[in-house]
Amino acid sequence: MNQLNVVAQDTEHDLPLLQLGRRLQADQYRFITVTPLTHQRVNARAENHRARHLRDIFGWSRPFESELLPEAELRTLMECGLLRAHGGMWLSEVRWSSIDDLLFVHSSFPTTSHDSVFFGPDTYRFAQAIQEHLRTSSHRIQNAVDIGCGSGAGAIVIAQARRDAQVLAVDINPTALRYTAVNAALAEVENVATQPSDLLGNVFGQFDLIVANPPYMQDIQQRAYRHGGENLGSDLSVKIVGQAIERLAPGGTLLLYTGAPSVDGVDIFFKHAWPLFDRPDLSWTYREMDPDVFGEELESATYAMAERIAAVVLTVTRMPAS
Repeated sequence: MNQLNVVAQDTEHDLPLLQLGRRLQADQYRFITVTPLTHQRVNARAENHRARHLRDIFGWSRPFESELLPEAELRTLMECGLLRAHGGMWLSEVRWSSIDDLLFVHSSFPTTSHDSVFFGPDTYRFAQAIQEHLRTSSHRIQNAVDIGCGSGAGAIVIAQARRDAQVLAVDINPTALRYTAVNAALAEVENVATQPSDLLGNVFGQFDLIVANPPYMQDIQQRAYRHGGENLGSDLSVKIVGQAIERLAPGGTLLLYTGAPSVDGVDIFFKHAWPLFDRPDLSWTYREMDPDVFGEELESATYAMAERIAAVVLTVTRMPAS
């Protein structure tokens, strides 16, 4: 099977979802997704208990009455399971968020199911980190992969900027692969393919660019979209570093956006990841994009010893062959 046909085939049974995205694009719909805590606070306001327009329905995940959507569209969305009844009104099972001129479908608020596809401020920082790398790197990208692609934001940002690259989006979550296929079709990038894989377990070959924005919280419910394992959620990110650096082509780069919890001034993620890339054949950079994210987690017993959680970007590049 031609990889570039995978997205088109995947979206056939999601055609109503793709059509909804195109309708929102035509209506110049835009929505910037905030943190779950901000979302909760804004929706708690008395005037926001029900939807008044499309941004309320598909951005803020507010209950809406049938009159807000055309009858035919409402019926199609109901038949496809994209709406559910709620107190005599309706709720959308999906949300739509913007990055620049791109539109992405992902799970509705709140993300409670184990197959939820998360999108939020981390997604924006991840996309910005990729865009900055693409602006400053002169290395040609022929093959790229987005590990744990979620909504496909990383893969699609790469594919849009490097039209001649083959970009693979992998995830263990079938819903994430579905949404990525829809989002790639909506963005009209034909160089993205989706594939189920646990990290790089089902993927072969070397890559010029590997990107990842993995879950990085230690979640007591171990929800796949949120749980980053032990060491305060750092284990999954460390595992990605270990796998990815062995799959870099000469001159290729791993760009990892993740969270870094600190205990007594020690960066737990960096402490465990550094031995993996402290090698003469690799060069690396490490920086904080935001020194303090998800501060509310520090109130939980899991993070009782943590001082802060930072949003960080690690880049590791394999030296070109001499």
